Amino acid sequence: MDGGNKNKDGLKSQQWRWLLALVLFFLVLYLWQTLTYNTGQEAQTITYSSFLGQMESGNIKSVVIEGHSVTGELNKAASIIPQKGTKPVTVTKFKTYLPAFQGQQLIQELQSKNVTISVLPEKKTSALMDFLVGILPWVLIIGVWVFIMRRTAKQISGGPGGLFSFGESKAKLFQGGKTPTITFKDVAGMENTKRELMEIIEFLRDPAKYRALGAKVPKGVLLVGPPGTGKTLLARAVAGEAGVPFYSISASEFIEMFVGVGASRVRDLFKKAKASQPSIIFMDEIDAVGRTRGAGLGGGHDEREQTLNQLLGEMDGFESHEAVIVMAATNRPDVLDPALLRPGRFDRHIVIDRPGLKERKAILEIHVRGKTLAPDVDLEKVARGTPGMTGADLENLANEAALIAVRKNKKQVEMKDFDEARDIILMGAVREETISDYERRITAYHESGHALVAWELPGTDPIHKVSIVPRGMAMGVTQLLPQEDRHYYPRSYLMNKLAVALGGRAAEKLIFNDVSTGAQNDLKEATQLAEKMVAQWGMSDKVGPLNLGRAEEHPFLGRELAQPKRYSEGMAWLMDQEIRNLIEEAQATAVQILKDKKETLDRLAEGLMKEESLDYGQMEKIVGTPRKTPQAAPPKKV
Repeated sequence: MDGGNKNKDGLKSQQWRWLLALVLFFLVLYLWQTLTYNTGQEAQTITYSSFLGQMESGNIKSVVIEGHSVTGELNKAASIIPQKGTKPVTVTKFKTYLPAFQGQQLIQELQSKNVTISVLPEKKTSALMDFLVGILPWVLIIGVWVFIMRRTAKQISGGPGGLFSFGESKAKLFQGGKTPTITFKDVAGMENTKRELMEIIEFLRDPAKYRALGAKVPKGVLLVGPPGTGKTLLARAVAGEAGVPFYSISASEFIEMFVGVGASRVRDLFKKAKASQPSIIFMDEIDAVGRTRGAGLGGGHDEREQTLNQLLGEMDGFESHEAVIVMAATNRPDVLDPALLRPGRFDRHIVIDRPGLKERKAILEIHVRGKTLAPDVDLEKVARGTPGMTGADLENLANEAALIAVRKNKKQVEMKDFDEARDIILMGAVREETISDYERRITAYHESGHALVAWELPGTDPIHKVSIVPRGMAMGVTQLLPQEDRHYYPRSYLMNKLAVALGGRAAEKLIFNDVSTGAQNDLKEATQLAEKMVAQWGMSDKVGPLNLGRAEEHPFLGRELAQPKRYSEGMAWLMDQEIRNLIEEAQATAVQILKDKKETLDRLAEGLMKEESLDYGQMEKIVGTPRKTPQAAPPKKV
């Protein structure tokens, strides 16, 4: 490395010397021309009218005519105004310019005044200037040609940049001072994940410790998790912890329109990584090149599949003494090629799930660094009210709260700013829109129906806020927030959720004896949930404990061009009937609750029309009874 730096310094020093010599050459040339052509006293430029006046008075001693310019000497010094609007100056030697139509007549007049006349040909450039003008274009042409040929030759032999460099890897190398400063201390939670990655880092630091016991560290580590959970952040932390060369690249950078370029870039990347081992290669969004071969409409010989084949060959070609670890991140492990996931390649899969309550609090503590918080900010309360949010969501929440405080010209970020930021993220920004009293009343009863059903049914999530302020695409919102993270959803909980979703429509039907389009999204969510309960989760007695694949999401075509039905037409009809039965059962539950609590429904709607927004405490005062909590179910006898 030191020898290369010395060569670069020497080359730069030599270039500066040539540049300095060139500047000195042109400076000497300029001074020589100036001394050659500007010797003697400088003549004063005068107007042509002043020249004619001095000629008429016989005060001109001699003139030298050169083209259209005339220089001369006066018999006696005269006071002449050089230009209009200037002060007179004393002139002995003068210079002026002749108009194009002057000719023999001017010569005759000068002769009649006994003026000594000299005529010179027009000035020509020097021989040196003629030589430079003639040779410089050829020097430039030959120089550019030599530069292009040298660059091309260097590229053919593997040099950087230019026409032949598109086969080189575009990975960024982090090494020495360029290593990311992020470490595991900057990553909140994920203790198990850190422990697994720390094992790999220790192997790179001291491979002999593992070889002594015959242990082999996985050559490939696949980070799997939803978007925003911190996969790339973990990779940066690994680079900061390891202290070894770290090559980072997005998998999409392998692909080009030219066949074979992606494979060439894979070869070049692994060649560099092996030359600087121990090292780490990180590929973000590996599914860009790692999708299943021969799937969907893609052929078997396109550029992407050639790149994948080369990647498989490079990873499988590792020898036992090579300390090169390949890390990759994806949120779509289901579309990856099976050959990529087999032992010897990506044989360790680390799942990074959405953070829990404690992890969310720790993440918020990191993202509020540098922000001035008011004493009333309770990060645990904020974390409790953000279930399901990823690290990226929480970072956005903290930043949005700070932006809200800035807009309101506050000195500190307060708790209400975090609440407003959460409402903006979950429900959308407030929409300034004029609504008629009738539509406002419909919205108030609709949201009151959701809230009252959720209040009365045991086991539903607690109500955080009910609002009839238009936000995002909705005219009103009823927001429920769970008290703790859920991993299992019992059938009773899902049925209550269906009843809450249909409570708004049931309230409209009860009060106005009519229904509106406001329940469109409620019906969509209820139908999707009921379909999953019947077709995927086995929660229908008539259909039975079967997973028939209905209502599954297929953002990619996958291995088959069309997903075939795994059930008969009779089973499809039965599922339709069961889905309808679940929804009608939930609707009947909502209607019964609202009929029994009609006076409470009216009070809630009136309170919403007055306040526009109600929180849990305000609802409790209006309802007058505490919210029902689920009772522990007695153990069933087996």
